[in-house]
Amino acid sequence: MFPDSSEARILMERPDHRPVVVILGGGFAGAATAFHLARNGPPGAAEIVVVEPRPTIGPGLAYSTDDPVHRINVPATRMTLVADDPGHFAAWLAKVPVPADATTARGDVYPAREVFGRYVASELAPFLASGAVRHLRCRAAAVSLADGGYRVELSSGEDIAADIVVLAMSHPAPALPRPIRALAGSARLVADPYDNARIAAIGAEERVLVVGTGLTAADVIASLAARGHRGHVVALSRHGLRSRGQDRQRLPSLADFAADPEVTARGLLLRIRAAVAADAAAGRDWHSALGTVRAQGREIWAALPQEERGRIVRHLRRFWDVHRYRVAPQIEAVLDAAIAAGRLEITAARLAAAREDGDGITVAYRLRADGQLRESRFDRVVVTTGPDHGAVLDTNPVLRSFAAAGLVRADPNGLGLLVADLFRAVDDHGRASSSLFVAGPLARGAVGELMGAPEVACHAEEVAEAIRRRVATPSAETRRTGANRAAAHQSSVRR
Repeated sequence: MFPDSSEARILMERPDHRPVVVILGGGFAGAATAFHLARNGPPGAAEIVVVEPRPTIGPGLAYSTDDPVHRINVPATRMTLVADDPGHFAAWLAKVPVPADATTARGDVYPAREVFGRYVASELAPFLASGAVRHLRCRAAAVSLADGGYRVELSSGEDIAADIVVLAMSHPAPALPRPIRALAGSARLVADPYDNARIAAIGAEERVLVVGTGLTAADVIASLAARGHRGHVVALSRHGLRSRGQDRQRLPSLADFAADPEVTARGLLLRIRAAVAADAAAGRDWHSALGTVRAQGREIWAALPQEERGRIVRHLRRFWDVHRYRVAPQIEAVLDAAIAAGRLEITAARLAAAREDGDGITVAYRLRADGQLRESRFDRVVVTTGPDHGAVLDTNPVLRSFAAAGLVRADPNGLGLLVADLFRAVDDHGRASSSLFVAGPLARGAVGELMGAPEVACHAEEVAEAIRRRVATPSAETRRTGANRAAAHQSSVRR
């Protein structure tokens, strides 16, 4: 519901004809877009509305976890809301209390993720207080075309008319792997790895299967360890690749991947391997080359044809993920200790089947090393396979309504939505919209590297700047329908 009915009336019955920008999703991407639009745009040039069911804009799914074990995965000096000020978060962090265990012996700070969420919320707070940004605490249920713009149906029962819509939704939930779908609804299955209450309910001696071996799996294993879990844990993925640790040198690579970029997946792989070897000969480790790949990700991705991008997603993405998305040193130490003590086993295998009886869950999986089929019994199964971006048009009702109207299409490589010019939604006819924008990870099919906070902040700033220009120079169609938009606002609340 709206915070109160007066808030709905103020929004819907505003007397002016200012364009209305509705941002769907108030996690980091949506909050950053609203922040930069309010911060950099002329005051009052547009009505900025964020539709977000959580009580606070900013933390979203990624930074709202209340488990102190869940940390940011890079030093605080590399996290920011302002792309051209990499020390923005670190400066804010210096003014708030931080537990001693957040700081490594090297002096790097890895605070709990909820601290970064508080930082984002605090930076947006002045704009909320002034009314420059409005927060509607509800969900968007569907969106349709209306009066030259959009009509957003809200879970509260009200509608809101919009001239510009920004799709900044949260990551979709993980999909249950087919072999364990028979367990759906089981009390022994934890389908949401960030359901901290379900993780906390796992018994200290219980045997646990963690499906996945990346960052989310590391979070789950660290959470169990912090709660005194002593049972055996098997973390399973097809290649058994564990997220790597942080770099200790921080030396720049000798390579430049943006100059004369590769146009094939194979060529890119060979070039990265050659760069790693050249860096090693100069006393640098692999972090240097991979750091440059990340920094030049847009240029690298832009040079690749769609077919080659697909090859990277199918064959190389898993290797990129474990090198790019690294664990904090505190988490790495927990994993190393659990492996050394024999409590954690990381297994390369493919799930085959699962069945539950009164005493537990029996899971069959085929080992990658020798193809043998093994059966093991577990008390709990936790799914940590990551967001199912490939099915987002099916699982998100708002995006489903856009797709039904032919206004959005899925990225052909399963990386969210098809996007032109880095952030404009593409419709069924291949046309890029001038009023429907995509902010954050759902646009990574076009951008490439768009999961880390610095990249998302930069992308949100670009989206905000495009909207600012659009508001400053409205199209003829927008001018013709201005009166209709105002009338729509006055009559939006009807239910």
